[in-house]
Amino acid sequence: MEKATIMFDAFKTQKTYKETLAEVYKALEEKDYNPVDQLVGYLISGDPSYITSYNNARTLIKGMDRDELIAEMLKEYLQK
Repeated sequence: MEKATIMFDAFKTQKTYKETLAEVYKALEEKDYNPVDQLVGYLISGDPSYITSYNNARTLIKGMDRDELIAEMLKEYLQK
């Protein structure tokens, strides 16, 4: 039996800010929070307790740089 090495590209499996934010938003909705209010609170304060730990949402959002997230959101907003 021959064993082949499989190449794994971590960058290809990383989610975009938009995808991650959508997951966090959905988790907040499912827990009956107001996602916009909670996300704004987090983005302004940096306090991760604004984000539920349900479905790993807090860990997901803490994995993103807040300044870069705000910049990406602003770019997306201005493109429309």
